[in-house]
Amino acid sequence: MTPITSAERRPGPIGLSPREGDGSRPVLEVEQATKVYPSEPPVTALGGVSFTVARGELVGVVGPSGSGKTTLLHLMGTLDRPNAGRVWITGLDTAALTDRWLATLRASRIGFVFQQFFLAEHQSVLDNVADGLLYAGVPQAERRARALDVLALVDLDRRPNTRPTQLSGGQRQRVAIARALVGSPAIVLADEPTGNLDQATGQAIVALLRDLHDRGVTIVVVTHDRDIAACMDRRIEMLDGHIAHDSATDKPKTPRSRPGNDNHAPEARP
Repeated sequence: MTPITSAERRPGPIGLSPREGDGSRPVLEVEQATKVYPSEPPVTALGGVSFTVARGELVGVVGPSGSGKTTLLHLMGTLDRPNAGRVWITGLDTAALTDRWLATLRASRIGFVFQQFFLAEHQSVLDNVADGLLYAGVPQAERRARALDVLALVDLDRRPNTRPTQLSGGQRQRVAIARALVGSPAIVLADEPTGNLDQATGQAIVALLRDLHDRGVTIVVVTHDRDIAACMDRRIEMLDGHIAHDSATDKPKTPRSRPGNDNHAPEARP
């Protein structure tokens, strides 16, 4: 990857120095984020949305089609920019970064999990996960070693040479989750991670996300499924481009029972 020089940054950016580990800032901060798409009349997808996600949180963003949750996901993941307002990732003001710096930020501090998996079918499970470090300048041997480590977290380290076409849907999503984790990101953004799975397998994926959260991973799940969102520790409900409700403002509730196991996944490790 070609190094990014200081001349390529906009005036005044703070670079990629602030980290989530010092605890001085939330991992994610969204302040009065507004996104308007040009049309006749213009469509306001987000209208001044504000919230923060602390390190170690497990958050569900839920809402019907057209509520603004997908647009919010794009802003959280720096895949798009707001027309107004700001988004900070690990203390970095994304508005102060060029597109190339944003690409570096995504590669180093954000893990993505998508409904469609997006795995390379001609590559092994191990290489699919290792490729999550391809643009981070990590040598190949280290990439593969780290990939094997995170495959162990999702119970697939015994099938590193298997191709995605030989896996069930639940196992493919586990590979995708491992790929999102391999770079030790500050935050993982999961977009409808159970959308292509049957109910039992989807529950197992939610259980896996909860297990990863218990290990300290910061996760935001974007979904239309209220049952999935209800399994998260915190729920943000979107409606018509605004936050209709944020359970972080509620009093603590009795913890919910956790979903069962994935019948399509390999036997749980001891």
